Amino acid sequence: MNLARALGSVGGLTLASRILGLVRDSLFARYVGASFASDAFLVAFRLPNMFRALFAEGAFSAAFIPMFNKKVGDKDGGGLPDGIAFAQDVLSVLLPILIVMTVILEVFAWPVTLALSGKFHGVSHDQFAFAVLLSRFTIPYLMFISLVSLLGSILNSLQKFWVNAAAPILLNVTLIVALLAFHNHDPFLTARNQAVAVSVSGLLQLVWLYAACRANGVSIRPRVPRLNADVKRLLALIWPAAAGAGAVQINLVVSTALAASLLDHGSVTYIYMADRVNQLPLGLIGIGLGTVLLPLISRQLGAGEDKAAMETQNRGMELALLLTLPATVALVLCGGPIVAALFEHGKFDAVDTVNTAQALAAFSIGLPSYILVKVLTPGFYARADTRTPVRYATISMGVNLVLNLALIVPLKHMGPPLATALASTVNTILLYRALRTRGHFAPDARLRRRAWRLALAALAMGLILWLLQGLLTPYTHGSWTVRTGAMLVLVAAGGLVYAIATFVLGAFTRADLAFLRRRRAA
Repeated sequence: MNLARALGSVGGLTLASRILGLVRDSLFARYVGASFASDAFLVAFRLPNMFRALFAEGAFSAAFIPMFNKKVGDKDGGGLPDGIAFAQDVLSVLLPILIVMTVILEVFAWPVTLALSGKFHGVSHDQFAFAVLLSRFTIPYLMFISLVSLLGSILNSLQKFWVNAAAPILLNVTLIVALLAFHNHDPFLTARNQAVAVSVSGLLQLVWLYAACRANGVSIRPRVPRLNADVKRLLALIWPAAAGAGAVQINLVVSTALAASLLDHGSVTYIYMADRVNQLPLGLIGIGLGTVLLPLISRQLGAGEDKAAMETQNRGMELALLLTLPATVALVLCGGPIVAALFEHGKFDAVDTVNTAQALAAFSIGLPSYILVKVLTPGFYARADTRTPVRYATISMGVNLVLNLALIVPLKHMGPPLATALASTVNTILLYRALRTRGHFAPDARLRRRAWRLALAALAMGLILWLLQGLLTPYTHGSWTVRTGAMLVLVAAGGLVYAIATFVLGAFTRADLAFLRRRRAA
């Protein structure tokens, strides 16, 4: 399997999902704006969104995929049937846990919402009750998306990456349809309808993944739970992996709660909208690389191909830098026109744009570290080490909390995003150092030669974008066609300058281009 091709498959669908997500957020900004109604929905959406990132995109796949691959690849075992039997045992234990957890969260939705929001800043009892109601509508999504993660992990192990990568598209399509068909002049009713649509989308994703598994010869159904040795081992691996893979998400929850409790209404929305833009390259590059690298490295290590696993991780690091550095520079320097083009209409005004762009610049400083965490952690998970990432994630969360408390008052809505970015950088440094110390990763000559050249190319691109954005800003307030055209010009100009700079500086060579052409022809 070619790493770039697999990333292209996953990344392309993830990109489609993220673009639809931006369309959804743009419509949400138009109909709800930056207000208590939007803050209440985004806090209610934070818990299932965090759980999706921790469980579906992180902990479960990190623990399950290496074990499933070992079952399937065991020459002395039963191959795929053994893997399916293992998955069925997991489902039988997981489903009752999820049902009980969903019921508990529904019953205790009030304290859960309080923990996520800090009871907001200066709200009435009725307003907080509305936020609790929205949380109750979104909580079932946790159960659906957890089951989706099981089915998606099976398909990823079978190299059917595109099916799982397409599932989040259903979330965005469902929320977009709800916004277009059920928006109301009262933003509180629109926010309520969005909360209901979240759980509906979870059910649709579950149906999609189940049908895909059946089509690929995998049929699992719940039976009497059996807590055998394999399931016990999986459960033991999941919980530390959750903290290790989800440090960024946990940091975002802390940031959201502090912003809701200490800052003016709308601040949660500024941080959320900024994070959504920041999530576009993160979803395209980071999640795609993490999805592809873990099963590939686990198979290589299982076959005793340690050198190949090292090579895979080096190329993953190189791809991450190639795609992440220009995105970081663009979002830091051009956040204003990007946010204006995406969100500034309807109830979302120019002041909201400025505040969101400031939060976006703070978030984007940490974009390389968010993605490098996705590249580095498979080096631990593929070796069944979930404890080291959780130890470093705990340190990262402590750094995030301290920085949040230190920065939120002087920097307001910029404080929490900057704290999250710096905490993620600490996590990345610790993970990298541990892999190097153990001899599990060392940057090869090619990566060392190209990394600084990629950074220079990104800075050259940033200079051109800085000069161009003043000319394009007036066009970010027109019709959808005009806004889209302005963004396409900005992206095309940046991409062209970056491509030229990488060739001039030797970060990307003719040999690389010829290799890609040969792979495409093959």
